[in-house]
Amino acid sequence: MKAVSVVTIKKELKHRSHDELMQLCLRLSRFKKENKELLTYLLFESHDESGYIETVKAEIDSQFEMINTNSYFYIKKSVRKILRHIKKYARYSLKKETEAELLLYYCWKLKEFKPSIKHNTTLINIYNRQLTLVEKIISKLHEDLQYDYGLKVEELGYL
Repeated sequence: MKAVSVVTIKKELKHRSHDELMQLCLRLSRFKKENKELLTYLLFESHDESGYIETVKAEIDSQFEMINTNSYFYIKKSVRKILRHIKKYARYSLKKETEAELLLYYCWKLKEFKPSIKHNTTLINIYNRQLTLVEKIISKLHEDLQYDYGLKVEELGYL
């Protein structure tokens, strides 16, 4: 089965009743965890963006604590997994400020991580790539926010 375009879906949804739309959303939430997470964000957390950011930061903290530090292989694997989760949560929000804040926090956690990432080229490259991405995101924000976030980027610095 081939999926139709978003425009076609939008036109079709205009012709549905409130109850039908609710049933479609509930059915959609049953199929994929990401659909349910997105609906949770939209319904319960989108009104309080700072609370959402703090929740995601707490999850990042717990994921960093669970990293197996026996070898850099496991560290790299876990660090990439955490980054995938951050990208997913930033996509739910669609706000560049949220994405910048989460990526800056990720870089800070990575820089403070023990054993130091300075002994592994791949981890240094992941860190530097995310810092570059944050700078690109910041350049698209309002001037006041650019200044605030720019100070945080300078504080972190490249490895």
